[in-house]
Amino acid sequence: MAPVAEKECILAVDDAPDALELIERRLAANGYQVFTASSVAEAIRILDSTPVDLVITDLKMPKVSGIDLVRHIRENLKDTEVMMITGYPTIQGAVTAVKAGSQEFLTKPFTDEELLAAVRRALDVLKVRRGANSVADRPPSPFCGLIGESQAMRDVFQAISKAASSRATVLISGESGTGKELAARAIHYSGPWASAPFVPVNCGGIPENLLESELFGYVKGAFTGASESRAGFFQVADGGSVFLDEIGNTSVHMQAKLLRVLQDGEIHMVGSARPRRVDVRVLAATNKDLHTLVKNELFREDLFFRLNVITISMPPLREREDDALLLAVHFATMFAEELGRTPPRPSDEILHILKNYHWPGNVRELQNLIQRLVVMTDGDVIEVPDLPAMMRFSAARRAGLDRTLAEVEAEHIRNVLASTDGNKVRAAKILGIDRKTLREKLKTYESEPR
Repeated sequence: MAPVAEKECILAVDDAPDALELIERRLAANGYQVFTASSVAEAIRILDSTPVDLVITDLKMPKVSGIDLVRHIRENLKDTEVMMITGYPTIQGAVTAVKAGSQEFLTKPFTDEELLAAVRRALDVLKVRRGANSVADRPPSPFCGLIGESQAMRDVFQAISKAASSRATVLISGESGTGKELAARAIHYSGPWASAPFVPVNCGGIPENLLESELFGYVKGAFTGASESRAGFFQVADGGSVFLDEIGNTSVHMQAKLLRVLQDGEIHMVGSARPRRVDVRVLAATNKDLHTLVKNELFREDLFFRLNVITISMPPLREREDDALLLAVHFATMFAEELGRTPPRPSDEILHILKNYHWPGNVRELQNLIQRLVVMTDGDVIEVPDLPAMMRFSAARRAGLDRTLAEVEAEHIRNVLASTDGNKVRAAKILGIDRKTLREKLKTYESEPR
């Protein structure tokens, strides 16, 4: 039987018994463990003795307000998220709540869907922060230079361990930037032939008319300029491994020669009629679909079968769960040490973006981004404006697609007002509208429930 997932714990705080009962009933019916308190003092007593994931607090309560409770939580409980509810919605109240540290601001009356969506958003932020803190608290343990704790990467590590003990040919597939060469090096250096040569060859980076002589070498006089014999990559790798990166870019003519090496263990140096035996294990990589290339007669089927003895597929970063956060911490620490500084800490918004960004350039893109942020960020915290414009746009484009235009506009105005400490003149200037328009919008948002 699978273990039962631990319920997320929520504390609801409201001086109105009916409202408190309603929130408790709605949340409990959706699988949350719910505590209730009718005052801030009672809430603090519960928080002192009980781990709570999320606090939902009313804004206006007698003696001590919800704002004071938000501040108490932010100053004393790093592992608890908080959201505000109120029956008296005003822009100033929203600004104050956001500045105090409330993750969500919900106005009464609200529907079940609105409450549950706000709760889920707040808990998702907490989950991302906990994941980042967990990563930061323990240095990642690289597996032969590869870093990851997702199931996809554990499967890769297991495949590498099995392939390392064999001399069988390995085909490593995956998108650009996923770490195919690191996987090839891990296979070579984890096996009994680790002391033998490992020779990487970028087949896509060598002109076709030079690739044969680079791979197999040439004898003196083989062509104009060949004043002496020269060994090729296969001879240099004799007894070890040759890594043929981007093998899908090779011509059909070159593929025939590579097939001869895999079949017979022999090479022909350019200009020589005599074959030479080599003992080389071939590790090949491609970011192309070789099945499609074979179907289109752009890649030899017999070579594909020779290469495809052991297959390892490197997963894209977007499919690696929380590995992006793990890698971000690793790269930040590495680049900060190079600069002799403390690694800057990512904000909650940055953590959310790193976790949810689609990473078209995979680990290589993440590494380059973190290096840029460590070098260019002056403060101790990395904020959204520190990101490249493309990522800021992507984050905005992908987030909150279930909201109306009015809701997005209202949220943006509240955030701008919070950033200007409620200064309407400065806020209007940032928003690109006049003060009269801003006042009208504020009246609209204050008079209409969200």
